[in-house]
Amino acid sequence: MDDPQKMPDDTRVEQTMGNLLRFGVLLAAAVTLAGGVVFLAKRWQEPPPDYHQFPQADRPRELNNVPDTIGFALGGRGQGLIQLGALLLIATPIARVAFSVYVFARQRDRLYIAVTLVVLILLLGSLLGGRWLPGG
Repeated sequence: MDDPQKMPDDTRVEQTMGNLLRFGVLLAAAVTLAGGVVFLAKRWQEPPPDYHQFPQADRPRELNNVPDTIGFALGGRGQGLIQLGALLLIATPIARVAFSVYVFARQRDRLYIAVTLVVLILLLGSLLGGRWLPGG
């Protein structure tokens, strides 16, 4: 394998970005799988639901925002872990954009820093609330 110290900067950035995305997707999959196992382990003896209707009452209110979802997941609840896995999957490309800001800052590319920061702010705003966005 190539020595990371001898690789060109672009190759190192691409490898780091690829590893970041790979790690994010694998982490999200592992958390979602763990949530599915916990959820099914607690409900395996229950009768199957009626799939002719979609009951909204089964969804806990704690899953409606990020901080409560994290608390719900840390409490070992299957639905919380599944929701957290989905949030981690959403956060993976956001981490990629944040890493891009760092790379552009190291390169002192002000235009790309500004554009990427705007994208990052919009992504974070939509994830954490989005009420200030048009239509939110």
